[in-house]
Amino acid sequence: MSALFSPLSIKNITLKNRIVVSPMCQYSALDGFTNDWHLVHLGSRAIGGAGLIIAEATSVSPEGRITPGDTGIWKDEHIEGFRRIARFIHDHGSIAGIQLAHAGRKASCTPPWDGGKQLPESEGGWQTVAPSSLPFNAEDRVPTALDEAGIQKVIADFKAATLRALQAGFKLIEIHSAHGYLLFEFLSPLSNHRTDQYGGSFDNRIRLLLQAVEAVRSVWPDENPLFVRISSTDWVEGGWTPDDSVRLASILKAQGVDLIDCSSGGNAAYAKIPAGPGYQVPFSEAIRKTGILTGTVGMITSASQAEQILQEDRADLVFFGRELLRNPYLPLIAAHEFGEDADWPVQYLRAKLK
Repeated sequence: MSALFSPLSIKNITLKNRIVVSPMCQYSALDGFTNDWHLVHLGSRAIGGAGLIIAEATSVSPEGRITPGDTGIWKDEHIEGFRRIARFIHDHGSIAGIQLAHAGRKASCTPPWDGGKQLPESEGGWQTVAPSSLPFNAEDRVPTALDEAGIQKVIADFKAATLRALQAGFKLIEIHSAHGYLLFEFLSPLSNHRTDQYGGSFDNRIRLLLQAVEAVRSVWPDENPLFVRISSTDWVEGGWTPDDSVRLASILKAQGVDLIDCSSGGNAAYAKIPAGPGYQVPFSEAIRKTGILTGTVGMITSASQAEQILQEDRADLVFFGRELLRNPYLPLIAAHEFGEDADWPVQYLRAKLK
Protein backbone atom coordinates (compact mmCIF):
# COMPACT_ATOMS: atom_id res chain seq x y z
CA MET A 1 0.00 0.00 0.00
CA SER A 2 1.18 3.51 -0.77
CA ALA A 3 1.96 5.78 2.16
CA LEU A 4 -0.54 8.36 0.90
CA PHE A 5 -3.39 5.87 1.04
CA SER A 6 -2.47 4.19 4.30
CA PRO A 7 -4.92 4.94 7.11
CA LEU A 8 -3.92 7.00 10.13
CA SER A 9 -5.58 6.69 13.54
CA ILE A 10 -5.45 9.68 15.88
CA LYS A 11 -7.28 9.11 19.13
CA ASN A 12 -10.89 8.22 18.22
CA ILE A 13 -10.73 8.89 14.47
CA THR A 14 -9.21 6.94 11.62
CA LEU A 15 -8.41 8.80 8.43
CA LYS A 16 -8.77 6.59 5.36
CA ASN A 17 -5.81 8.32 3.72
CA ARG A 18 -3.22 11.04 4.45
CA ILE A 19 -4.80 13.68 2.18
CA VAL A 20 -6.15 16.73 4.03
CA VAL A 21 -8.25 19.53 2.60
CA SER A 22 -6.44 22.52 4.04
CA PRO A 23 -8.73 25.18 5.57
CA MET A 24 -9.23 27.66 2.74
CA CYS A 25 -11.24 30.84 3.26
CA GLN A 26 -14.12 31.35 0.85
CA TYR A 27 -15.14 34.84 2.04
CA SER A 28 -18.72 33.96 1.14
CA ALA A 29 -20.61 34.04 4.44
CA LEU A 30 -23.09 36.63 5.69
CA ASP A 31 -22.87 37.54 9.38
CA GLY A 32 -20.81 34.39 9.87
CA PHE A 33 -23.46 32.03 8.51
CA THR A 34 -22.53 29.23 6.13
CA ASN A 35 -24.65 28.74 3.03
CA ASP A 36 -25.00 26.45 0.01
CA TRP A 37 -21.58 27.50 -1.30
CA HIS A 38 -19.83 26.13 1.79
CA LEU A 39 -21.85 22.89 1.67
CA VAL A 40 -21.03 22.28 -1.98
CA HIS A 41 -17.39 23.38 -1.66
CA LEU A 42 -16.61 21.14 1.32
CA GLY A 43 -19.02 18.40 0.33
CA SER A 44 -17.46 17.96 -3.09
CA ARG A 45 -14.08 17.35 -1.47
CA ALA A 46 -15.67 14.60 0.64
CA ILE A 47 -17.11 13.03 -2.50
CA GLY A 48 -13.64 13.44 -4.01
CA GLY A 49 -12.16 11.13 -1.40
CA ALA A 50 -10.02 13.27 0.94
CA GLY A 51 -9.42 11.67 4.32
CA LEU A 52 -9.80 14.86 6.37
CA ILE A 53 -11.63 18.05 5.47
CA ILE A 54 -11.02 21.11 7.64
CA ALA A 55 -13.53 23.94 7.31
CA GLU A 56 -12.02 27.35 6.71
CA ALA A 57 -10.71 29.75 9.36
CA THR A 58 -13.89 30.32 11.34
CA SER A 59 -13.95 33.30 13.60
CA VAL A 60 -14.57 32.95 17.32
CA SER A 61 -15.86 36.56 17.46
CA PRO A 62 -17.18 39.17 15.03
CA GLU A 63 -14.08 41.33 15.47
CA GLY A 64 -11.90 38.31 14.71
CA ARG A 65 -13.01 38.01 11.08
CA ILE A 66 -10.52 38.63 8.30
CA THR A 67 -13.36 39.97 6.14
CA PRO A 68 -17.10 40.51 6.57
CA GLY A 69 -17.51 37.33 4.50
CA ASP A 70 -15.76 35.01 6.96
CA THR A 71 -17.63 32.14 8.52
CA GLY A 72 -18.21 32.45 12.24
CA ILE A 73 -19.05 30.33 15.24
CA TRP A 74 -19.52 33.06 17.83
CA LYS A 75 -23.24 32.45 18.35
CA ASP A 76 -25.45 29.40 18.67
CA GLU A 77 -27.35 30.22 15.51
CA HIS A 78 -24.22 29.33 13.50
CA ILE A 79 -24.31 25.72 14.67
CA GLU A 80 -27.01 24.32 12.39
CA GLY A 81 -25.33 25.34 9.13
CA PHE A 82 -22.11 23.70 10.20
CA ARG A 83 -23.98 20.63 11.44
CA ARG A 84 -25.38 20.09 7.95
CA ILE A 85 -21.89 20.31 6.44
CA ALA A 86 -20.25 18.02 9.00
CA ARG A 87 -23.00 15.44 8.59
CA PHE A 88 -22.59 15.41 4.80
CA ILE A 89 -18.81 14.99 5.07
CA HIS A 90 -19.16 12.10 7.49
CA ASP A 91 -21.87 10.46 5.39
CA HIS A 92 -19.36 10.27 2.53
CA GLY A 93 -16.52 8.68 4.46
CA SER A 94 -14.33 11.64 5.33
CA ILE A 95 -13.64 13.24 8.72
CA ALA A 96 -14.90 16.79 9.31
CA GLY A 97 -12.74 19.26 11.20
CA ILE A 98 -12.95 23.00 11.76
CA GLN A 99 -10.27 25.66 12.18
CA LEU A 100 -10.97 28.19 14.94
CA ALA A 101 -9.42 31.59 14.37
CA HIS A 102 -9.06 35.23 15.33
CA ALA A 103 -7.49 37.55 12.75
CA GLY A 104 -6.16 40.15 15.21
CA ARG A 105 -4.62 43.16 13.48
CA LYS A 106 -5.20 41.57 10.05
CA ALA A 107 -8.99 41.71 10.50
CA SER A 108 -11.52 44.07 8.88
CA CYS A 109 -10.35 43.63 5.28
CA THR A 110 -12.01 43.34 1.91
CA PRO A 111 -11.88 39.91 0.23
CA PRO A 112 -8.88 39.19 -2.01
CA TRP A 113 -10.83 39.76 -5.22
CA ASP A 114 -11.58 43.30 -3.98
CA GLY A 115 -7.96 44.03 -3.13
CA GLY A 116 -7.68 42.60 0.39
CA LYS A 117 -7.07 46.04 1.89
CA GLN A 118 -8.24 47.08 5.32
CA LEU A 119 -11.87 48.14 5.28
CA PRO A 120 -12.54 51.62 6.74
CA GLU A 121 -14.97 51.75 9.63
CA SER A 122 -17.06 54.15 7.53
CA GLU A 123 -17.52 51.33 5.01
CA GLY A 124 -18.45 48.57 7.44
CA GLY A 125 -15.04 47.86 8.94
CA TRP A 126 -14.24 47.66 12.63
CA GLN A 127 -11.48 48.43 15.08
CA THR A 128 -8.86 45.69 15.17
CA VAL A 129 -6.99 44.33 18.18
CA ALA A 130 -3.46 42.99 18.63
CA PRO A 131 -0.85 42.32 21.30
CA SER A 132 0.68 45.74 20.58
CA SER A 133 -0.39 48.89 18.76
CA LEU A 134 1.50 47.98 15.60
CA PRO A 135 -0.35 47.84 12.25
CA PHE A 136 0.45 45.09 9.75
CA ASN A 137 0.71 47.56 6.87
CA ALA A 138 1.80 51.16 7.36
CA GLU A 139 -1.46 52.41 5.85
CA ASP A 140 -3.64 50.31 8.19
CA ARG A 141 -5.23 51.95 11.22
CA VAL A 142 -3.46 51.25 14.49
CA PRO A 143 -4.88 48.21 16.30
CA THR A 144 -5.91 48.42 19.93
CA ALA A 145 -3.46 46.64 22.21
CA LEU A 146 -5.43 44.07 24.19
CA ASP A 147 -5.66 44.64 27.91
CA GLU A 148 -6.15 41.84 30.43
CA ALA A 149 -9.93 41.88 30.00
CA GLY A 150 -9.54 41.72 26.22
CA ILE A 151 -7.18 38.77 26.47
CA GLN A 152 -9.55 36.92 28.77
CA LYS A 153 -12.36 37.53 26.27
CA VAL A 154 -10.28 35.97 23.48
CA ILE A 155 -9.69 32.88 25.61
CA ALA A 156 -13.38 32.66 26.51
CA ASP A 157 -14.35 33.06 22.86
CA PHE A 158 -12.17 30.11 21.82
CA LYS A 159 -13.72 28.01 24.58
CA ALA A 160 -17.30 28.91 23.59
CA ALA A 161 -16.54 28.28 19.92
CA THR A 162 -15.22 24.83 20.81
CA LEU A 163 -18.47 23.90 22.50
CA ARG A 164 -20.39 25.00 19.41
CA ALA A 165 -18.06 23.03 17.14
CA LEU A 166 -18.75 19.96 19.25
CA GLN A 167 -22.49 20.53 18.98
CA ALA A 168 -22.13 20.92 15.21
CA GLY A 169 -20.67 17.43 14.99
CA PHE A 170 -17.06 18.16 14.12
CA LYS A 171 -14.63 15.43 15.15
CA LEU A 172 -11.47 17.53 15.06
CA ILE A 173 -10.45 21.09 15.89
CA GLU A 174 -7.49 23.02 14.57
CA ILE A 175 -6.47 26.19 16.42
CA HIS A 176 -5.14 28.82 14.01
CA SER A 177 -1.88 30.26 15.33
CA ALA A 178 -0.23 31.10 12.03
CA HIS A 179 -0.05 33.62 9.17
CA GLY A 180 0.17 36.70 11.33
CA TYR A 181 -3.25 36.31 12.92
CA LEU A 182 -3.86 37.05 16.58
CA LEU A 183 -2.36 34.04 18.37
CA PHE A 184 0.73 34.15 16.19
CA GLU A 185 1.01 37.90 16.67
CA PHE A 186 1.61 37.14 20.34
CA LEU A 187 4.25 34.49 19.47
CA SER A 188 6.41 36.72 17.30
CA PRO A 189 8.67 39.44 18.69
CA LEU A 190 8.02 41.38 15.47
CA SER A 191 4.40 42.00 16.44
CA ASN A 192 4.53 41.57 20.23
CA HIS A 193 6.26 44.45 22.03
CA ARG A 194 4.50 43.95 25.34
CA THR A 195 6.25 44.23 28.69
CA ASP A 196 3.71 42.32 30.78
CA GLN A 197 3.28 38.56 31.29
CA TYR A 198 2.29 38.18 27.61
CA GLY A 199 5.41 39.77 26.12
CA GLY A 200 9.16 39.75 26.12
CA SER A 201 10.45 36.25 26.82
CA PHE A 202 9.61 33.16 24.80
CA ASP A 203 7.58 31.75 27.68
CA ASN A 204 5.57 34.96 27.96
CA ARG A 205 4.92 35.25 24.22
CA ILE A 206 3.54 31.69 23.98
CA ARG A 207 1.33 32.18 27.04
CA LEU A 208 -1.86 33.19 25.20
CA LEU A 209 -1.65 30.25 22.79
CA LEU A 210 -1.16 27.84 25.69
CA GLN A 211 -4.11 29.37 27.53
CA ALA A 212 -6.27 29.11 24.41
CA VAL A 213 -5.27 25.45 24.03
CA GLU A 214 -6.07 24.83 27.69
CA ALA A 215 -9.48 26.49 27.31
CA VAL A 216 -10.28 24.43 24.22
CA ARG A 217 -9.17 21.19 25.86
CA SER A 218 -11.27 21.91 28.95
CA VAL A 219 -14.45 21.39 26.90
CA TRP A 220 -13.24 19.34 23.93
CA PRO A 221 -13.48 15.58 24.63
CA ASP A 222 -10.10 14.02 25.43
CA GLU A 223 -10.68 11.36 22.78
CA ASN A 224 -11.12 13.96 20.00
CA PRO A 225 -8.01 15.14 18.12
CA LEU A 226 -6.69 18.67 18.49
CA PHE A 227 -4.37 20.27 15.93
CA VAL A 228 -2.55 23.60 16.02
CA ARG A 229 -1.43 25.42 12.87
CA ILE A 230 1.66 27.56 13.30
CA SER A 231 3.87 29.69 11.13
CA SER A 232 7.16 27.87 11.55
CA THR A 233 9.14 31.04 10.79
CA ASP A 234 8.58 34.72 10.11
CA TRP A 235 11.25 34.60 7.37
CA VAL A 236 12.60 37.81 8.95
CA GLU A 237 15.70 38.28 11.06
CA GLY A 238 14.74 38.92 14.67
CA GLY A 239 11.37 37.24 14.26
CA TRP A 240 9.93 33.85 15.13
CA THR A 241 12.31 31.05 14.09
CA PRO A 242 12.20 27.34 13.21
CA ASP A 243 14.01 26.61 16.49
CA ASP A 244 11.23 28.45 18.33
CA SER A 245 8.71 26.23 16.55
CA VAL A 246 10.49 23.04 17.58
CA ARG A 247 10.58 24.27 21.17
CA LEU A 248 6.89 25.22 21.07
CA ALA A 249 5.93 21.87 19.54
CA SER A 250 7.39 19.96 22.48
CA ILE A 251 5.38 22.12 24.88
CA LEU A 252 2.18 21.70 22.89
CA LYS A 253 2.67 17.94 22.75
CA ALA A 254 2.96 17.85 26.55
CA GLN A 255 -0.22 19.93 26.73
CA GLY A 256 -2.19 17.33 24.73
CA VAL A 257 -2.01 18.68 21.18
CA ASP A 258 -1.96 15.82 18.67
CA LEU A 259 -0.53 17.40 15.50
CA ILE A 260 1.25 20.55 14.37
CA ASP A 261 0.17 21.86 10.97
CA CYS A 262 3.39 23.47 9.74
CA SER A 263 3.00 26.58 7.62
CA SER A 264 5.05 29.80 7.65
CA GLY A 265 5.07 33.56 7.09
CA GLY A 266 2.20 36.02 7.02
CA ASN A 267 3.27 38.23 9.92
CA ALA A 268 5.58 40.66 8.14
CA ALA A 269 4.48 42.34 4.92
CA TYR A 270 8.12 42.84 3.93
CA ALA A 271 9.25 39.23 4.43
CA LYS A 272 11.14 37.61 1.56
CA ILE A 273 9.75 34.09 1.33
CA PRO A 274 11.64 31.61 -0.88
CA ALA A 275 8.49 29.87 -2.03
CA GLY A 276 8.86 26.78 -4.19
CA PRO A 277 7.58 23.21 -4.37
CA GLY A 278 7.53 21.75 -0.87
CA TYR A 279 9.42 24.70 0.60
CA GLN A 280 7.82 24.23 4.05
CA VAL A 281 8.45 20.49 4.33
CA PRO A 282 11.72 20.95 6.28
CA PHE A 283 9.76 22.60 9.10
CA SER A 284 7.42 19.63 9.35
CA GLU A 285 10.37 17.25 9.31
CA ALA A 286 12.19 19.09 12.11
CA ILE A 287 9.12 19.45 14.31
CA ARG A 288 8.20 15.79 13.78
CA LYS A 289 11.48 14.80 15.46
CA THR A 290 10.04 16.02 18.77
CA GLY A 291 7.67 13.05 18.65
CA ILE A 292 4.51 14.91 17.69
CA LEU A 293 2.59 14.24 14.49
CA THR A 294 2.98 16.85 11.79
CA GLY A 295 1.26 17.99 8.64
CA THR A 296 2.93 19.85 5.81
CA VAL A 297 1.43 22.34 3.37
CA GLY A 298 2.48 24.73 0.64
CA MET A 299 3.01 24.27 -3.10
CA ILE A 300 2.36 20.54 -2.95
CA THR A 301 0.59 19.90 -6.22
CA SER A 302 0.75 16.18 -6.99
CA ALA A 303 0.08 12.89 -5.30
CA SER A 304 3.56 11.64 -6.20
CA GLN A 305 5.11 14.64 -4.43
CA ALA A 306 2.98 13.95 -1.34
CA GLU A 307 3.87 10.26 -1.47
CA GLN A 308 7.59 11.02 -1.42
CA ILE A 309 7.20 13.34 1.59
CA LEU A 310 5.44 10.59 3.52
CA GLN A 311 7.81 7.85 2.39
CA GLU A 312 10.73 9.92 3.66
CA ASP A 313 9.04 10.38 7.08
CA ARG A 314 8.98 14.16 6.73
CA ALA A 315 5.29 14.47 7.71
CA ASP A 316 2.33 12.35 8.76
CA LEU A 317 -0.31 14.21 6.76
CA VAL A 318 -0.19 16.29 3.60
CA PHE A 319 -2.43 19.35 3.45
CA PHE A 320 -3.49 20.30 -0.07
CA GLY A 321 -4.76 23.82 -0.72
CA ARG A 322 -4.88 25.29 -4.20
CA GLU A 323 -4.54 21.92 -5.91
CA LEU A 324 -7.76 20.74 -4.26
CA LEU A 325 -9.45 23.95 -5.35
CA ARG A 326 -8.46 23.06 -8.90
CA ASN A 327 -9.38 19.41 -8.60
CA PRO A 328 -11.60 18.17 -5.76
CA TYR A 329 -11.29 14.62 -7.12
CA LEU A 330 -7.52 14.45 -6.81
CA PRO A 331 -7.70 11.67 -4.16
CA LEU A 332 -9.84 9.38 -6.34
CA ILE A 333 -7.63 9.92 -9.37
CA ALA A 334 -4.45 9.46 -7.33
CA ALA A 335 -5.76 6.21 -5.84
CA HIS A 336 -6.20 4.86 -9.35
CA GLU A 337 -2.68 5.95 -10.31
CA PHE A 338 -1.26 4.16 -7.25
CA GLY A 339 -3.33 1.02 -7.81
CA GLU A 340 -5.45 1.58 -4.71
CA ASP A 341 -9.14 0.68 -4.66
CA ALA A 342 -10.74 3.85 -3.29
CA ASP A 343 -14.46 3.94 -2.58
CA TRP A 344 -16.32 6.00 -5.16
CA PRO A 345 -19.80 7.38 -4.46
CA VAL A 346 -22.35 4.97 -5.86
CA GLN A 347 -23.76 7.81 -7.94
CA TYR A 348 -20.38 8.04 -9.72
CA LEU A 349 -19.56 4.35 -10.10
CA ARG A 350 -20.22 4.45 -13.83
CA ALA A 351 -17.23 6.79 -14.11
CA LYS A 352 -14.86 4.85 -11.84
CA LEU A 353 -11.40 4.52 -13.30
CA LYS A 354 -10.49 0.91 -14.10
